[in-house]
Amino acid sequence: MQKPRKIPQRQCLGCREMKNKKDLIRVVRSPEGEISLDFKGKKPGRGAYVCPDGACLAKAKKSRALERAFETAVPSEVYDQLEEQMREENHE
Repeated sequence: MQKPRKIPQRQCLGCREMKNKKDLIRVVRSPEGEISLDFKGKKPGRGAYVCPDGACLAKAKKSRALERAFETAVPSEVYDQLEEQMREENHE
């Protein structure tokens, strides 16, 4: 008999709730210090997770959660990219 596979859980930086990793958007800081979105979850670097929800992103931005997670300043373009991607995800 096979053991059921454990579903990886991650905490959203906005709502602070634990959710399935595949249900969240990964934001990654590469070893070179570049911050980008990672939809496949395969990019190298430090990852932080946020729900695909504008309210969670707004909370994460307000509390500077991404800055704390990456220990660096996060350019506003990254937040704009996240918001844009969330709009695209919601229209599919």
